[in-house]
Amino acid sequence: MRNSRLLAIFLIVFIDMLGFSLILPLLPFYATSYGAGPTLVGLLTASYAAAQLIGAPVLGRLSDRFGRRPILIVSIAGTLAGFLLLGFADPLGRWLASAFTGGAASAAMQSAFIIAVLFISRMVDGLTGGNITVAQAYISDVTDQSNRAQGLGLIGAAFGLGFIMGPAMGGLLSIWGYAVPAFAAAGLAAFNLILVTFRLPESLTPEARLQIASQPRPSFTVRALWEALNRPRVGPLLHIRFFYGLAFATFQTTFPLYAKFHLGLDVRQTGFVLTYVGILAALVQGFGVGRLAKRYKETFLIVWCSALMALGFLGWAVTPNVWWMLVVMAPIALAGGVLNTVVSSSLTKSVYVEEVGGTLGLSTSVESFTRVLSPIFGGAMLAQLGAWAPGAFATILMGWVTSFAYRRLLQNPDPTLPDRAVKVEVGVNG
Repeated sequence: MRNSRLLAIFLIVFIDMLGFSLILPLLPFYATSYGAGPTLVGLLTASYAAAQLIGAPVLGRLSDRFGRRPILIVSIAGTLAGFLLLGFADPLGRWLASAFTGGAASAAMQSAFIIAVLFISRMVDGLTGGNITVAQAYISDVTDQSNRAQGLGLIGAAFGLGFIMGPAMGGLLSIWGYAVPAFAAAGLAAFNLILVTFRLPESLTPEARLQIASQPRPSFTVRALWEALNRPRVGPLLHIRFFYGLAFATFQTTFPLYAKFHLGLDVRQTGFVLTYVGILAALVQGFGVGRLAKRYKETFLIVWCSALMALGFLGWAVTPNVWWMLVVMAPIALAGGVLNTVVSSSLTKSVYVEEVGGTLGLSTSVESFTRVLSPIFGGAMLAQLGAWAPGAFATILMGWVTSFAYRRLLQNPDPTLPDRAVKVEVGVNG
């Protein structure tokens, strides 16, 4: 591994995640302050993922053709624009309502326009939200198969550290208004943009990009996704990514509403609980994944971490109070940290080099699709069935993932990827 470049990617992902997690605990409170109900909050949360579903694979493919660095710049610039829109949602929404009604907008009309701006801000960020996909592709460029899981674990650690600081900071900053964390996140995105522009070297040489561009690549369509799901090695991993992602995203996207209505927490307290999750994730991804990947096969880790996560979600379904919730969050965060890293690592080893960016983008789209479904399903189950329902749903999903992973990865694995006669050389310019 090239340590200086891995450190740069670590900082980029950390700052990006810090900005994202700043607004994570307050977004439901932000929307409900303008009259949005649980269903509309779920749709707002889903809008980011729906836009990312379209944008991530395109950005991943473009990074294969034009290089990782320029696409990272475009992606972070979009994140900056999205956070600025989020911060200015109130005055911008009121101005649009006034312009639309000729200055006679009611309070309800103004709130509707403000919520519309909130939707637009999340969709702008989602459409350009390929930061993590391209960062993962960058890691695959500068690592080999023996240490790729460790390198991708750094991205997981950056996620965890971002969650350690971000939610707590967002909760504290929200004391001065919900727009303040959004502007803080915009400032972090601006700093990230400067960091990538001036400090990050390109990982793909022009020769490598030319050779990658000459290789056949599948299109991003429903048919292409179906073909990928039926492809040896890649298909089972994408299947696991979908069902694991749906279960974990149900937990992530439902938790702020769950914390507010079932546990009675406010935005600051919710931020502190998410900080606790970030600490657990950072510990396992920063210090545990590399060691585990050296000692155990990735397929073994996928199976057993799926089972551990199923037990954690079962505990979530029967949680009576905050303290029990903190206990059951431990296996969820630890198993989730390992799963997210080793599934991505296994995907990069299941395709040829010219397919890495596109495959990771497709994986991100699959995960983004789960984030479209999960807040809608989770919010509806929470409202209609009760606090136990999202946890029970996630438990069933992870039970299926455990069974499927055991059968397809351990009991009857697909053949290994055959070598190519001509290999694409990947390196760093200069």
